[in-house]
Amino acid sequence: MLVIGFDPYRVPGPWDPQPVADAIEVGRARFVEQGVAAQFCLFGLDGSDDVEAVVTAALDARAWECVVVGGGVRHDLELFERVINLVHRHAPDAAIAFNETAGATFEAAARWLAPE
Repeated sequence: MLVIGFDPYRVPGPWDPQPVADAIEVGRARFVEQGVAAQFCLFGLDGSDDVEAVVTAALDARAWECVVVGGGVRHDLELFERVINLVHRHAPDAAIAFNETAGATFEAAARWLAPE
């Protein structure tokens, strides 16, 4: 599983990134609890990352069964379109899932897990 989203500490504010960071860690822990390998591709929205390069590198790292696109990405339509098109281009066989909250990322991916 690949999870794509923003690094809450590198999103311009003013806002408190801690609740989102905590929720991301809850989501990450659910993958570990369930024994499902997941890589998180978190990028900055503060200009510190070339988002397309970061996401492309993560997508090209291996074949993915599922790519979860985080809610923060979906709040910016242009960014959302770019990410979805990168997934389509670089991981055409992967299911695409969307979480409702950062803490529910495993549940979003689990809807697309192949039965053992």
